Amino acid sequence: MKHLALLRGINVSGHNMIKMDILKNLLENVGFKNVETYVQSGNVFLESDDVNAQSVGFTIKQEIAKQLGLDVPVIVISKTDLEKCLTNNPFFNKKEVDTKKLYVAFISKELNNSALNELKISQFKPDEAFIDGNRIYMKLETGAGNTRLTQKYIEKKLNVTATSRNWNTVNKLIELF
Repeated sequence: MKHLALLRGINVSGHNMIKMDILKNLLENVGFKNVETYVQSGNVFLESDDVNAQSVGFTIKQEIAKQLGLDVPVIVISKTDLEKCLTNNPFFNKKEVDTKKLYVAFISKELNNSALNELKISQFKPDEAFIDGNRIYMKLETGAGNTRLTQKYIEKKLNVTATSRNWNTVNKLIELF
């Protein structure tokens, strides 16, 4: 089965530096097939006999820790899950939307509607967010570098692992899948 592994926080500001060719070899050596990376920020397509996304993510995380000594959270999603980003993004229901302000946070577990209350989204105005299963769609009017609706905040409030991608990256990943 083909999976997309989203590694959080690699090659950002000099932290958790992993060269993509090293990552590719590491994953191939542990048994993944057709390993392909997209950009340097931890987007990895791979094939595995294991259909369980959490199991695949655990294997990747453990191998990175064992071989490189890095603690890198990994979220693994399917093509269907990624395609839901296109069909379920609530910000496209509005007339005009600046796609440069759109982000998707992929979450390690399914969230229910009460999670939106836990995030207290209203305190982040003009930024907005909507929860859809294991995704949080965000429109960051203040910009990704200025918002207080950060990955760290989401993880702490909801007790999850999260990794975000901007809308252009989401579209490119769908195209590559």
